Amino acid sequence: MAAKIPLPVQAAAMRGVFRLPAMLKRLIAGKPVTRDGQTLALDAQLLVKLTAASGINLTSNSVAESRAGMEINVDLLPSPPLDVTSRDLRMSTPDGELPARLYTPRDYAEPGPLLVYFHGGGWVLGSVRTHDYAARFLAEHSGVRVLSVEYRLAPEHRFPAAVDDALAAFDYAHKHADELGVDQQRIAVGGDSAGGNLAAVTALQCAQRGGPAPVFQLLVYPEVDFVTKRRSRQLFAEGFFLTDADMNWFEGHYLSPDDDRSDPRISPLLAGDLSGLPPAYLVTAGFDPLRDNGHAYAKALEEAGVSVSYQCQRDMIHGFINFAPLGGRFREATLEIAAALRAGLAYAR
Repeated sequence: MAAKIPLPVQAAAMRGVFRLPAMLKRLIAGKPVTRDGQTLALDAQLLVKLTAASGINLTSNSVAESRAGMEINVDLLPSPPLDVTSRDLRMSTPDGELPARLYTPRDYAEPGPLLVYFHGGGWVLGSVRTHDYAARFLAEHSGVRVLSVEYRLAPEHRFPAAVDDALAAFDYAHKHADELGVDQQRIAVGGDSAGGNLAAVTALQCAQRGGPAPVFQLLVYPEVDFVTKRRSRQLFAEGFFLTDADMNWFEGHYLSPDDDRSDPRISPLLAGDLSGLPPAYLVTAGFDPLRDNGHAYAKALEEAGVSVSYQCQRDMIHGFINFAPLGGRFREATLEIAAALRAGLAYAR
């Protein structure tokens, strides 16, 4: 049996490949991939090619293996230095304590803005650790403090546990703004993928109940509708990191068979009234099964009178903010998100 390649060697090889000249990257990646009038970025195509060759999948038969795989994949990425400090804390909530990590960019002036951030991973995978670089990156390039939340995961804690944790995390940040050194009137919610869903749902619940609410929402390729399967779900069902099979796997672990998929706490796009929500920046990826859901939500928010800035990174794949350490188009696309966060909280009151 062949010996397993040590993780540091795999990581060095990954870094080396992405530092190659574009001509050599193209030789490895193959001919450009075009679909639905979009051409996949060379960096994204190269990543897709390498992960396919290595047999890496987002999900596997067991939850434990899938979680371990996501953690290991983080270690394959480089770790460019970022001028951000962090400290771990525990938030008291009605359902117990939630771990979290607070990131502070250099030259942050207290009290300043805060982003309460929920990581992606289909409500089943992911952690503060897997999204550590993404949170640091957003903090450094936006000048905003980021509070990354370790919400409960399914299937040990199915819906609505994560939803309850997300709302409780926002309430904690608002109540303890002085302790966190942030401006109580400049707290946003945000997240990627499943975390984008939790951010959208948190903003919606705050608007419905009245009282403290986020002043901005940062929604990165969020899932917002479990009922309708739009065209992008078929177009990009396989071969672009997140697959249709992955999405079915996540849904089966997060939701119970008798859960109402049209519940706005699951599918915020299906809420009867989206008015009164805070301004939003919503970004999708062109080669992502979730693309059309995100676009539909942006349109629905706009029709409800919500201020929305929508951006489709047409040459990107789902999960691109996690690949920002590789540089290139991944970094460029993530920089745009950080800039939107900075702008969204610059004058929020």
